[in-house]
Amino acid sequence: MAGSDDRAYPAMRRKDRARDDTWIRQFIATAPFGTTAVLREGAPYPVTNTFVYDPDTHAIYFHSAPTGTLVTAVRDTPGSRCAFTAASMGRLLPAEIAAEFSVEFASVVAFGRIRVVDDLTERRHAMAQLNHKYFPHLVEGEDYLPVTDNDLSRIAVYRLDIDYWTGKKKEAEPDFPGAFTFGSPPDRPTGSSA
Repeated sequence: MAGSDDRAYPAMRRKDRARDDTWIRQFIATAPFGTTAVLREGAPYPVTNTFVYDPDTHAIYFHSAPTGTLVTAVRDTPGSRCAFTAASMGRLLPAEIAAEFSVEFASVVAFGRIRVVDDLTERRHAMAQLNHKYFPHLVEGEDYLPVTDNDLSRIAVYRLDIDYWTGKKKEAEPDFPGAFTFGSPPDRPTGSSA
């Protein structure tokens, strides 16, 4: 999704792998976790969390412990710029030349501004969305106790307002020679012994 100042963000080099907003929204809705990088004392500080994308606010929500490096970095510079990424890996793609080995993948990179959410109503909304994404079969008030103010005081909730995002996917032909899933390499062919 193009932002108000797309020049502030790097252009995608492989435009043939670019995906549109519809694809990005579908991918990010089902990605199991993502990594957010903020600035901490002038250096990048990445944190990987479960998260949820809220299409109504075009924001990403996640939570962490109420104290620590991340919450301090975000509170020290509210509305600071940050980056987020979520990715998945497909098959590994061998080649005859080592520098041409590759992998199938899908990814989203988002840039925006991050802040700690203090408003209790928004914090509840974020937690309800997170719970629904990861535990859609469970119902608040039936399968688990309703979220209380005390529950919310035990976590920091973050909102990343997305200014710009890109989606990318690389996929090889189904019959790509030698393709395999990471962790399950095929048996090596055995040579003849003399």
